[in-house]
Amino acid sequence: MANALRGEVALVLDGQPHVARLTLGALAELEGQLQADGLAGLVARMDEGRFSSSEILAVVVAGLRGAGWTGQARDLTAVQIGGGPLEAARIAARLLALAF
Repeated sequence: MANALRGEVALVLDGQPHVARLTLGALAELEGQLQADGLAGLVARMDEGRFSSSEILAVVVAGLRGAGWTGQARDLTAVQIGGGPLEAARIAARLLALAF
């Protein structure tokens, strides 16, 4: 069960429940993957509804890794995310909102 007070967000991968959270280490990893505008630019784009699927994937992966998942982004390419791409975008936005 996800604890929002800890910045956790629940998600379902291939029917299995998982928890994601953006720790400082996960945020640093995420920032290293982003283009020049970094996390501030990503948050601004999410607020404006201008974000890419690769950015959503990067946030979800960082959140999963922050909660202890040891996989890589490529591991999620064949995974069914409960709720589909729209839910993945909602999860990414929620992770960022809870982190900041």
